Amino acid sequence: MTSFNRSTSRRLKKLTQIPSVWEGDRRPLSSSQTQNSDSEGKGECILWVDGSQGIVRGMDVVAPETGPEAIVRTLMRAMEHPHSPAKPARPQRIVVKDREIQFYLRGVLQDLDIAIDYVPELPLIDELFRGFADILDSQVPDLPPQYAQVLREKAFAIWQAAPWELLEEQQILSIEINKWDVGTLYASVMGMLGMEYGVLFYRSQESLKRFRASVLREDESQGHLEEAFLKQDCLFLTFESGDESDEDEDEFSDLADLPLSEIDPTFGNIHPLEGLRSVLYDEEALVVFVALESFCRFIRDYRRQLGSETFPTLSRRYRISLPESSNEPTKSVSVTVSSMPQLATELEEIAGFDALDDETESESIPIFRSLRDDLIPEDSFLSLGVVSWEMLEYLHKGAIYHQTGEITQAGDGLPVILIQTSRPKAKTVISNIEQAGGLKAICFNPGADPFDGKRYDLGLLQTENSELFLFGEFEDDDPIHVEAREKWNQRCKNTNGYCGLIIAKGLTGSSRGNPQLRDMMALFEARFLSPKDLGIGTLQLMPQLQFE
Repeated sequence: MTSFNRSTSRRLKKLTQIPSVWEGDRRPLSSSQTQNSDSEGKGECILWVDGSQGIVRGMDVVAPETGPEAIVRTLMRAMEHPHSPAKPARPQRIVVKDREIQFYLRGVLQDLDIAIDYVPELPLIDELFRGFADILDSQVPDLPPQYAQVLREKAFAIWQAAPWELLEEQQILSIEINKWDVGTLYASVMGMLGMEYGVLFYRSQESLKRFRASVLREDESQGHLEEAFLKQDCLFLTFESGDESDEDEDEFSDLADLPLSEIDPTFGNIHPLEGLRSVLYDEEALVVFVALESFCRFIRDYRRQLGSETFPTLSRRYRISLPESSNEPTKSVSVTVSSMPQLATELEEIAGFDALDDETESESIPIFRSLRDDLIPEDSFLSLGVVSWEMLEYLHKGAIYHQTGEITQAGDGLPVILIQTSRPKAKTVISNIEQAGGLKAICFNPGADPFDGKRYDLGLLQTENSELFLFGEFEDDDPIHVEAREKWNQRCKNTNGYCGLIIAKGLTGSSRGNPQLRDMMALFEARFLSPKDLGIGTLQLMPQLQFE
């Protein structure tokens, strides 16, 4: 059995010993209705209260598998750093209702002159836990219990239908319900960029347009963006990883790469007067159920048409059966789902995408399916530089070489992005680019973080299969990067828009940060695209819809 260090015992014995009896216990945190089924997921509560004064001196919540040492740690805090208004002290007597806890405390506290006794009841702690159970019983669940299962089933049906493979955020579907005081919802799909996945059901076109105009405005501050986010008027379904550790390890991991068992759907509501809440009430749950079911059917029926290059005009009426658990007098609802190409055009104009209609520019504007960050290893060395024309000739002969066209040899050399990593990782990067058909373009696109107000220059690689990969994030006002970008732009201008990507090994060797010719394993020549050519506007880091 673990015991206190002698110095700790001496320190605790210096505390004033008061003529009080303290109660201590450790119990599952659960409501009166879920004591057996749900206690493991909610943890256990450790309480130390002064029965003589009727105050809580210490409290902690621990995982059920935590050992008995936790109850001693909480007791030490109750003695040395108690909750206000209690003062540091040690009791003359401690009572518990668990024999194992009694014997454990007798062994640990034997040098502190504290009597440890067993009693069958702890009236003060019993009353506190009854209060905790009442609070848990009164909490509103995230979803009405009678609709929770069917809503989760519909959510997973949406996930498997993957509407973000077909629809961009501005390609809106209207869902006309005309029930529960809801007229028409306007569904906007998130996920084509591979960053966040979900469906937002706006209650009005005005709310949708206002929000998109706000987040795309170049001069918006962090406070204004957060305010715009909370002024939305919509119901939502979003998806996130069920494993919180995944988010800590990789902030930009793509949920689409995870198995269905690790996907966790979240429902909620945003309203200007309510803000963001992760709870759906009965009528809202029915509205979302009907919207999801009709939306899913529409995607299934028109998948081929929605996957075409143009956003077509489509409409279909469905009769949606309500869940059997519903107490509604009618058992079904007639719903009309329609595509809204005219609204999509308006939203593209708000975003500044009107240049897409210019046929002279359309060939240079890529069609992209996702923004990924899994191509370049995280620990790579990255630099913007230039390769002399003489060295370029050596690279043509000694490295894996992918040519894109006849390059005008003007200026001091070919502008290149150099990625240095370990040899195995370099081979993987080269293989992945080759499997994607090669490198098509290198781009720098503006990005913004509404939380801290920072603006970024995002380095992007576009492969021949039209995927975009993030290779670097640079602060927009970093003087070193600003100077490097100015040189990059001028060099690309000299070469008529040609540039290159060099993949090098030797990250852990003597040439780290300064790869030699022998370290350069591949050269991919490509075209340089400006943000206007890329045509995706400023990428905004949107708030994550996550809840406790």
